[in-house]
Amino acid sequence: MIFIIVSGCSEFAFLMSGSSIAISQNAYVKAYNGVDLLTIMHSDKSIKKHIYDKGKEHVQTLTQIVNDK
Repeated sequence: MIFIIVSGCSEFAFLMSGSSIAISQNAYVKAYNGVDLLTIMHSDKSIKKHIYDKGKEHVQTLTQIVNDK
Protein backbone atom coordinates (compact mmCIF):
# COMPACT_ATOMS: atom_id res chain seq x y z
CA MET A 1 0.00 0.00 0.00
CA ILE A 2 2.84 2.41 0.84
CA PHE A 3 4.52 1.52 -2.47
CA ILE A 4 1.41 2.56 -4.40
CA ILE A 5 1.24 5.90 -2.60
CA VAL A 6 4.94 6.62 -3.00
CA SER A 7 5.24 5.53 -6.62
CA GLY A 8 2.10 7.37 -7.74
CA CYS A 9 0.70 4.31 -9.52
CA SER A 10 -2.95 3.61 -9.31
CA GLU A 11 -4.00 0.25 -7.92
CA PHE A 12 -5.25 -0.80 -11.36
CA ALA A 13 -1.95 0.02 -13.05
CA PHE A 14 -0.04 -1.74 -10.31
CA LEU A 15 -2.18 -4.89 -10.65
CA MET A 16 -1.96 -4.89 -14.45
CA SER A 17 1.83 -4.65 -14.42
CA GLY A 18 2.03 -7.62 -12.06
CA SER A 19 -0.37 -9.69 -14.13
CA SER A 20 1.63 -9.14 -17.33
CA ILE A 21 4.74 -10.43 -15.58
CA ALA A 22 2.81 -13.45 -14.31
CA ILE A 23 1.47 -14.18 -17.81
CA SER A 24 4.89 -13.93 -19.42
CA GLN A 25 6.45 -16.12 -16.74
CA ASN A 26 3.66 -18.61 -17.24
CA ALA A 27 4.46 -18.78 -20.97
CA TYR A 28 8.14 -19.39 -20.20
CA VAL A 29 7.22 -22.14 -17.73
CA LYS A 30 5.01 -23.81 -20.32
CA ALA A 31 7.77 -23.64 -22.94
CA TYR A 32 10.35 -25.04 -20.50
CA ASN A 33 8.03 -27.85 -19.46
CA GLY A 34 7.39 -28.73 -23.11
CA VAL A 35 11.10 -28.87 -23.90
CA ASP A 36 11.74 -30.82 -20.70
CA LEU A 37 9.08 -33.35 -21.67
CA LEU A 38 10.67 -33.84 -25.09
CA THR A 39 14.07 -34.23 -23.44
CA ILE A 40 12.74 -36.87 -21.05
CA MET A 41 11.08 -38.74 -23.92
CA HIS A 42 14.32 -38.71 -25.91
CA SER A 43 16.88 -39.48 -23.19
CA ASP A 44 14.95 -40.64 -20.08
CA LYS A 45 16.51 -37.74 -18.12
CA SER A 46 15.18 -34.27 -17.40
CA ILE A 47 17.05 -31.08 -18.26
CA LYS A 48 17.96 -30.65 -14.58
CA LYS A 49 19.34 -34.19 -14.42
CA HIS A 50 21.45 -33.54 -17.55
CA ILE A 51 22.87 -30.37 -15.99
CA TYR A 52 23.52 -32.15 -12.68
CA ASP A 53 25.30 -35.07 -14.37
CA LYS A 54 27.47 -32.80 -16.54
CA GLY A 55 28.34 -30.61 -13.55
CA LYS A 56 29.26 -33.63 -11.49
CA GLU A 57 31.42 -34.93 -14.34
CA HIS A 58 33.24 -31.59 -14.63
CA VAL A 59 33.84 -31.41 -10.86
CA GLN A 60 35.31 -34.92 -10.89
CA THR A 61 37.56 -34.02 -13.82
CA LEU A 62 38.77 -30.84 -12.12
CA THR A 63 39.36 -32.74 -8.88
CA GLN A 64 41.51 -35.30 -10.74
CA ILE A 65 43.50 -32.53 -12.43
CA VAL A 66 44.15 -30.78 -9.11
CA ASN A 67 45.10 -34.03 -7.36
CA ASP A 68 47.50 -35.06 -10.16
CA LYS A 69 49.60 -31.90 -9.80
